[in-house]
Amino acid sequence: MNGAVESIDLAALYQSSNIHATMHALDSDLVGLTPVKTRIREISALLLVESARRQLGLQAEPPSLHMCFTGNPGTGKTTVAGRIAEILHQLGYIRRNHVVAVTRDDLVGQYIGHTAPKTKEVLKKAMGGVLFIDEAYYLYRPENERDYGQEAIEIMLQVMEDRRDDLVVVLAGYKDRMDTFFKSNPGMASRIAHHIDFPDYAPDELVQIATLMVEKMNYRFSDSGQEAMRDYIIRRMQQPRFSNARSIRNALDRARLRQANRLFAGRDVPVSRADLQTIDGADIRASRVFTQ
Repeated sequence: MNGAVESIDLAALYQSSNIHATMHALDSDLVGLTPVKTRIREISALLLVESARRQLGLQAEPPSLHMCFTGNPGTGKTTVAGRIAEILHQLGYIRRNHVVAVTRDDLVGQYIGHTAPKTKEVLKKAMGGVLFIDEAYYLYRPENERDYGQEAIEIMLQVMEDRRDDLVVVLAGYKDRMDTFFKSNPGMASRIAHHIDFPDYAPDELVQIATLMVEKMNYRFSDSGQEAMRDYIIRRMQQPRFSNARSIRNALDRARLRQANRLFAGRDVPVSRADLQTIDGADIRASRVFTQ
């Protein structure tokens, strides 16, 4: 073949792309989510091989990268979208390493002529990167004849097809509602290549998440605090409106509030660095979760 390159070192390509650092961060920053991480590695492998094919002159239609993330709130969907953007940028599939996160209100107007400019403005802002649409099923409201969500969907469908080499759209929401949405919008369903389901966290995983969160805030649990946090998680998971890691973060914010009030109540006594950093069992057990 007149000296044409006939092989390529995938390991070297992997290292030079720097996605190994992103994958490591995905493992270290996100607890659990094993099936999600596995699917991201599979997509990364596909894109890396496609990159190798391009370098060897094996041209093909670029793979479709639009995705759907399904799962309950607080399972890391927005965080993973950010990691996906990093990987796609490092491999040259998007120009910009950024995610524009929106909901229905950012796309759909309240009156005739308002939806198109709103939707186009969001698409313009996201172009070159990733557009993350949370609770995407709210775009479609067939029960309301005067709803303008369908107009936003039609505009997005056109862009997802014509500009798919410059924009990746990620739809997110509850699995059952997304399934209904796709049945009602076959055009959208046909453009989504990757469906990734985010499982709920197990209690031990949530304890680990809580520990990581307090460390990032420069706090720590005392032994009684760690035990109380585990008890809190088990009780809270059985109550309504539990949102996985999101509920844990809210609980920690309230625990910090109680810790501050506890310390301030004894303000006549100097507090140490360790006092200021420690969340005790009492700071957590004062939650209404333990009295309901």
